[in-house]
Amino acid sequence: MPTHFSVSNSSIYIPEFYNDQKILRISDEYNIPLTVSDNRAEERLASLITGLGLTLIFLISLSFLIRRSSKLLNNMHNFSSRSPEVKEEDITKFTFDDVAGLNEESDELKEIVTFLKNPQLLIDLGAKTPKGVLLVGPPGTGKTLLAKAIAGEANVPFFSISASEFVEMFVGVGASRVRNLFKKAKSKSPCIVFIDEIDSIGRERGNGIGGGNDEREQTLNQLLTEMDGFEPNNGVIVIAATNRPDVLDQALTRPGRFDRRIDLSLPDRKARLRILSVHARSKPLCDSVNLIDWAAKTPGFSGADLQNLLNEAAIHAARSDKPRITNIEIDKALEKVRFGVLSKPLTDQTKKRQIAYQIIGKTLVALLIPTQDRLEKISLFKSLGDISGMTYFTPDEDTVDSGLLTRNYIYNKIVVSLGSRAAEIIIYGAKEVTQGSQKDLENVYFWANQMVTKFGFSDLGPIAYDSEKNTLFLGKDIIRNKKEYSQQTSMEIDKQIISIANKAINHAINLLSDKVELMDILVDELIINETLESEYVIKYLNDYLAVH
Repeated sequence: MPTHFSVSNSSIYIPEFYNDQKILRISDEYNIPLTVSDNRAEERLASLITGLGLTLIFLISLSFLIRRSSKLLNNMHNFSSRSPEVKEEDITKFTFDDVAGLNEESDELKEIVTFLKNPQLLIDLGAKTPKGVLLVGPPGTGKTLLAKAIAGEANVPFFSISASEFVEMFVGVGASRVRNLFKKAKSKSPCIVFIDEIDSIGRERGNGIGGGNDEREQTLNQLLTEMDGFEPNNGVIVIAATNRPDVLDQALTRPGRFDRRIDLSLPDRKARLRILSVHARSKPLCDSVNLIDWAAKTPGFSGADLQNLLNEAAIHAARSDKPRITNIEIDKALEKVRFGVLSKPLTDQTKKRQIAYQIIGKTLVALLIPTQDRLEKISLFKSLGDISGMTYFTPDEDTVDSGLLTRNYIYNKIVVSLGSRAAEIIIYGAKEVTQGSQKDLENVYFWANQMVTKFGFSDLGPIAYDSEKNTLFLGKDIIRNKKEYSQQTSMEIDKQIISIANKAINHAINLLSDKVELMDILVDELIINETLESEYVIKYLNDYLAVH
């Protein structure tokens, strides 16, 4: 109980403990009046209110946590139950006629359409229904379009999903999503299930340091079971697309799961013409635009690249307020697709001139040496992040289509790549060369290494020292030594690569050493105009050779 003292009209409150006789004696000794009050009831009330407040805060926090946990469980359920929507209206408008440049691949898939339309035909012949088709090819070659065309031709439901959507942070969600997808597909059979980028979940199991990913492997196991497990998936055809077939699990690619594998390659000239014609339907082209010429100028382009080419040309025409697309816009678009955004040349005339010698040296070597690649354009404008200018050659169409590279063709590519370094050595001397030809030197090592280690184009004999079967997984790369030959053989390989490079640089120097006057003229022209067409350079070269 507190004690209240009154001293000279002032009051002092002193807390007093129970039965404190000392305060009473002092009060009597000095005649100080005391007022004693008992406030223990108020203290008990304050303690009760505080306790109730803390209890209420605890209950509110517990309720909030329970609600968050319930919401998290609902999200997990939504993750597992989410499945692709059936897009029947969009697919019925898409047929094989809309897939330009893939005639052979379309013919291969037409029997799938026959089964979907009339499955009894195969059943009467005792044939089993195909379960899966694996579409393999570089990005942009039309794998998704082919899958849509099959569904459109057969007029059946089309389920589309990316393989990456199966895998979530929770183990078991992907497997549940696979089950839900096939359950919904079976209710709509016959139908098509299209899985894009299947290598996201179909990678070989158990690879890498510490094993594989449990969630991804469980998802793959569920997919394997659904495609060819204990229960049949009658009427459900799985079409999967990938550009990495080398990393897929063998259990996934075996017959019975994916009965067909269709390889899609980059389109040839005729296919590129058909693709350009399809994409040009919605674009107002000038009468002077000849798609045959542009098809010839775009070897190595995929269908997506060609679509992007015409789209970029339309954007350039819109910037110039032109009602129609001309060859000028397509040429600018082609340059942008190949090289990206170009920046202006250096303002330093000394450095600019040295770069010009690199470009002219490489160009003259390419024109003087037998090569199937055709010179298109040279320019001092450069790609962002690049030092030197631009020297572009159109690859030979027959070489690109056939995929066969001769020993002489590869060696000539190495000589051409060293043309810029040879010009610098002749004009400025070996001690004043720059790193401007760095990318060319990287190409030299790549092709020389390929000649020695893979193609057998060296004095070491017809042996491929680097196998294409080397694993791409990190764990095996570290644990297993990829080199299957001795240290002495490795030294011999290095000597052969260096020998090819030295032979090529001497060859390039011999081609340019008596053409310094021609290089000076062309360098002056390139500095003035900043860009030279191939016909202009070829004419100068022919006139010079005729005189000399």
